Amino acid sequence: MDVSFLGGPGPQRGVGVVAPFDFALDRELWRWTPDDVSLHVTRTPYVPVEVSLDLARVISEHETLRDAVSTLTEVTPEVVAYACTSGSFVGGVMGEHAMCEAMSRAGSVPAVTTSGALLEALVELDVRRLALVTPYTVSVTRVLEEYVAQAGVTVTGCAYMSLTRQIWKVTYREVVDMARRAAVRGRLGAADALFLSCTNLPTYDVIPQLEAELRIPVISANQVTMWAALRRLGTRAVGPYQALIDTSARSGTGTGIGTGIGTGTGIGTGTGSALPAAGPVVPTGSVLPEGQEPPDVRGVHGVSDAQGVPGAQGVSGVPDEKQQEGWT
Repeated sequence: MDVSFLGGPGPQRGVGVVAPFDFALDRELWRWTPDDVSLHVTRTPYVPVEVSLDLARVISEHETLRDAVSTLTEVTPEVVAYACTSGSFVGGVMGEHAMCEAMSRAGSVPAVTTSGALLEALVELDVRRLALVTPYTVSVTRVLEEYVAQAGVTVTGCAYMSLTRQIWKVTYREVVDMARRAAVRGRLGAADALFLSCTNLPTYDVIPQLEAELRIPVISANQVTMWAALRRLGTRAVGPYQALIDTSARSGTGTGIGTGIGTGTGIGTGTGSALPAAGPVVPTGSVLPEGQEPPDVRGVHGVSDAQGVPGAQGVSGVPDEKQQEGWT
């Protein structure tokens, strides 16, 4: 059969992606990518360190990033992206800028990082008050809070999971449960948006449902990474009903928290309880009236994290790699 009329595959533009050695969500990045763009993914070398501030510093060293970018030069990407949240916020705003410069020099193309893309997204959505969900330990989470504070953004609430490995195994149900807790209106008021941190945290399918329930934009690490990288190409990321990507979806966001995610989505509320890092627990899905403090909670044993931050919570008998969640 004559297939000459097909003319071969269409032209492709390339995005080079540098990911940490433990990155497991390549497929999620592709879901935001239009058909005429290809992703070329490389990974940083393996180091025997669990997810921590130490790991974030090791995998963000400039020499490591330059070497990774250099492996992509043969496929001539038009932009390179460092797909790691903690690795790109651990050095603060100035450290993130320096990382972009090192990557750009190595590849002779524009460079973005996940944390730099986060700040771009906050400007795009005019966010001044942000709720956070992280899979990290309390010490890593605190550094993220400091990073967004350097950009003039107030963190209104934060839920974290204290994971040190295999973050990609977190379920959508757990992500939704943590998001609800982080977005609860507290003493600092309501958030303008919610950020789901970590490129190893699965988020693609929950974003539109959470936006519909919480009535605020919901952005995630992989989403902002692809959005910012594709912007450099003059094209757009794809995604159903996501406020960052689709401006028409922004009209559906506002203040207040909805009643819940529909049962038809297959997303539940979760059964675990969040434990406070700097305050009492709030029941899942509840909203505090203005000026009302969260209820008291009994039977919770508090511990300090490795950095000596008081108030971090844990539960005896829970494995170190997956401690009970925290809430601030």
